Amino acid sequence: MSTPDRLVIFDTTMRDGEQSPGASMTREEKVRIGKALEKMRVDVIEAGFAAASPGDFASIEAVAAAVRESTVCSLARAVDNDIERAAASLAKAERARIHTFIATSPIHMQYKLRMQPDQVVEQAVYAVKKARSFVEDVEFSCEDAGRSDMDFLCRIIEAAINAGARTINIPDTVGYAIPEEFGYKIKTLLERIPNADKAIFSVHCHNDLGLAVANSLAAVANGARQVECTINGLGERAGNAALEEIVMGTRTRSDLFNIETNIDTTHIVPTSRLVSTVTGFPVQPNKAIVGANAFAHESGIHQDGVLKHRETYEIMKAEDVGWGANKMVMGKHSGRAAFRSRLEELGVSFETDAALNEAFARFKDLADKKHEIFDEDLQALVSETVADIAPDVFKLVSLSSQSATGETPVAELVVSKDGTEHKVRGEGSGPVDAALKAIEQVAESGASLQLYSVNAITQGTDSQGEVTVRLEKGGRIVNGNGADTDIVVASAKAYIHALNMLHSNVVRQHPQNDGV
Repeated sequence: MSTPDRLVIFDTTMRDGEQSPGASMTREEKVRIGKALEKMRVDVIEAGFAAASPGDFASIEAVAAAVRESTVCSLARAVDNDIERAAASLAKAERARIHTFIATSPIHMQYKLRMQPDQVVEQAVYAVKKARSFVEDVEFSCEDAGRSDMDFLCRIIEAAINAGARTINIPDTVGYAIPEEFGYKIKTLLERIPNADKAIFSVHCHNDLGLAVANSLAAVANGARQVECTINGLGERAGNAALEEIVMGTRTRSDLFNIETNIDTTHIVPTSRLVSTVTGFPVQPNKAIVGANAFAHESGIHQDGVLKHRETYEIMKAEDVGWGANKMVMGKHSGRAAFRSRLEELGVSFETDAALNEAFARFKDLADKKHEIFDEDLQALVSETVADIAPDVFKLVSLSSQSATGETPVAELVVSKDGTEHKVRGEGSGPVDAALKAIEQVAESGASLQLYSVNAITQGTDSQGEVTVRLEKGGRIVNGNGADTDIVVASAKAYIHALNMLHSNVVRQHPQNDGV
């Protein structure tokens, strides 16, 4: 076999992944994820959309300052302001990339851009040249390339490469493509464009038909050498191609792809759990690679085979992707230095001693309830502690609940609002319902509950329950997260966190709503 080609892994968890309703991340959370991706040796990290909001700009700036090994990227429409904001947000980056895009399909050009094809080509060339005036590394994307005319794609891509783009991205923006068709499109573009050898061709596939990974791999088989993907397949609508599946697919079937990535796969599971904790989006148990059941065997025939020879039913080693590789256990006898050291290994640092002390106090409280504290517990604990954009309008002071067969569940709480404590009592169909109704007596938010999700952080009956609450009010969607060994308390924490997020002045907006 010839020397393997190199496949560039471009992670867009913090940009396209964040466009999932309710998945917005704070600056500190983005830095944590950025450091985890860097530790995994991701080649390019798309940290956000600088022109979307001041918060997104600040987050990209913080990630650019914190990440030294990976290239940090900002998305920008093919307009002056977006490109200038992207360049400014990346000023502190060791390696910077501006990713500019414009729509190329007939339906987008006619109804969204209201531009003629010649104008689109002219704008693309202008944008690439302007981006090149700031950075050497410029990527150009043809939005909705999956439904674009082949002749027009060849024309605009050739012009973009001549203008200085060194990565050309072919997105299946609406998840419309079929693998054989999409692979042929990549192959045809590489053959027909005269200067195709001067750029790396990339793909960015959405999962509307459940084919994002299949389409991406078909593209790689036909010459694409960068794949844009996200941790856990996170993304707007049905999500994006999952990074873990792309990496392990090409690695496991190296006989077909003859491709190598730079990824340290042992960090896949820890990073998956971090993203799940930060976004509040649990990973389904049967999710490939990172799901809890991905390497579980219940069938007697399977168990017998695996015990005799692992490869009878396992095509990968669980430890190769990080299962069982992160078992540092801490408890109530662990000191502040060990606590701080372990969090630093997980990519978490504290800007002030006060923040460290608050996190350590929570750790000690948890250690009194739970004998063994794992890394997943620490990630959830830090998510509650690290500085947030949400103000502390509401605080949970105390909670007691009562539930008995044949009786209406009751919850009694003390909730602080703007520093004033309110004692309230609620009844509901269960203790969680009762607790949330009691909180609403104080909040009077008028928000509608869009999602209530519970996920066990670790195994065992003493596991912390991690609760995600999604609220909607006036078209604005926010997530609240809470964790505790008592699921009623975790639910109250999550609901109060969501209420505080609603009171935040920071509103994240996306100029580009449908994604590349």
